[in-house]
Amino acid sequence: MSKAAVKKELQKLTKEQLIEQILDLYEKNKAVNEFYNFYLNPQSEKELVKKYKKIIRQEFNVENPMCSTEKFSVAKRAISDFSDLQPSPEALCDVMLYLPESACELTYKYGDYTEQFYNSAYTNFKTALDFIAKNHLLAQFKHRAEQCIKWASPCGYGFSDDINDAYYMYYGN
Repeated sequence: MSKAAVKKELQKLTKEQLIEQILDLYEKNKAVNEFYNFYLNPQSEKELVKKYKKIIRQEFNVENPMCSTEKFSVAKRAISDFSDLQPSPEALCDVMLYLPESACELTYKYGDYTEQFYNSAYTNFKTALDFIAKNHLLAQFKHRAEQCIKWASPCGYGFSDDINDAYYMYYGN
């Protein structure tokens, strides 16, 4: 069904029926519940940032790498789910940069990973920096981006060079 068709059908409902529909969705759908909780209480953004960063941290568990699964897909899904809530650009930048930070820190502390791991970490680093730049927040996230350079420095497969290149593309010399 198209958006226009749904709109046409919803316009036939009374205000009370619409409220009941939304409450039913709120009760039965976790994503709708989280969206309305955030929409109606935007002060909860900091708590949501913590929640989504925790999901990412579980995938790149620096404290206990034996419990780490290094699934970029799960971490990227967390970023996508957080983005769907329409948070502030600062909060979304924070969560986006946390993925490559965690991946870089993990490899820094525990040694080399696969080339695919490094490619994914680099891609996510570049994506985060691109989003940060588009939102004019480079200065706010510069220290964290520099930390990624430090953590990538001893890594193989040209990862260190790639992270440096991405950093200098946005921050210059």
